[in-house]
Amino acid sequence: MRKCIEGSLAVAEAIKLCRPAVVAAYPITPQTHIVEELAKFKAEGEADFEFVRAESEFSAASIVLGASASGVRTYTASSSQGLLLMTEVLFTIAGLRLPVVLTCANRAVSAPINIWNDQQDAMTIRDAGWIMLFAEDNQEAVDFHLLAYKISEQVKIPVMVNMDGFVLTHTFEPVDIPSEKEVACFLPNYAPAAGQILNVKSPVSLGCFATPADYLEIRQDLFNDLVSSMEIIKKELGNFKKTFKRGNSELVEYYGDKDAEIVFAAMGSIVGTIKDAVDELNAAGQKAGVIKIKCFRPFPKEEVVSQLSKAKYAAVIDKNISLGQEGILATEIKALVRNDKKVQSFIVGLGGRDVTRQHIFDIYKKVQDNKDGVLFVG
Repeated sequence: MRKCIEGSLAVAEAIKLCRPAVVAAYPITPQTHIVEELAKFKAEGEADFEFVRAESEFSAASIVLGASASGVRTYTASSSQGLLLMTEVLFTIAGLRLPVVLTCANRAVSAPINIWNDQQDAMTIRDAGWIMLFAEDNQEAVDFHLLAYKISEQVKIPVMVNMDGFVLTHTFEPVDIPSEKEVACFLPNYAPAAGQILNVKSPVSLGCFATPADYLEIRQDLFNDLVSSMEIIKKELGNFKKTFKRGNSELVEYYGDKDAEIVFAAMGSIVGTIKDAVDELNAAGQKAGVIKIKCFRPFPKEEVVSQLSKAKYAAVIDKNISLGQEGILATEIKALVRNDKKVQSFIVGLGGRDVTRQHIFDIYKKVQDNKDGVLFVG
């Protein structure tokens, strides 16, 4: 069914269709509408999950950790300072190999206090061991949540679905909401493997004390499985396309002139603005392209290198910054490209600052100057 619906409400409908047993959350702007809608579904008898309004984001993460460890499907959501408050538990969830799904409504972090969108929150905890997906629009946000459960329950790694706060969460646009039957066909009921969950009849210990003799190998296993999860992600993207007749199996999508000398790289909703600018540039005879990176962890190294292989310059556009260094996505891409002069870091949109096509045109001109350092645009 196609609906003109707010992004947050569309995500809530997707979560309901995924049939979690436990939902725990604490409200924080701009994530609140998602969990409010889920609470409404529960109150009106449209869903039978256990809904827990926790006293903090730390508690919400702890509740879904415990529920997932008992062998049921779980969900939580957060943003900004709330996500950072969860940090200790996020590392633990990944270390325990629990298939938790979390929505991050991306928002700037303090200080000063700012409730508007950038991607600093999620990028700050990028090394917690979670698979991290970034949605360009609300349709992709809905689809990524269905995929998140399908992927996480196979690889035993939690998944964070990122959608830009306000830009997506509070925007109304047409979204195809699948039927219960379609989702049930794509995402069967969760059946955890024996010995991997807490069970009073067959006691096990999860996350118990590890000495130096064991800890390195445990972390190496998580690293290896996170890297190899890329193949499962691509496989399930392909299965999703077969089932729902949309999307593709690519972790990095290219848009624009295939022979472009200047190629932008970005994640999230800003990709839509860049695509519009690329269309105008190409129409004016100035060849340009953009790569959309859908999955930040694991990082799709080979795909990024392949898509940038023909470009003379790569303008990496980040809505975050590693203070004292540069944009975080830019650092990742520079590590892959032998000629680091080819890759330049541009910071835009921090704290919700508008990013327009004119800003993209300005970046197109600036990247040809090939100057060292980070450039703030806007």
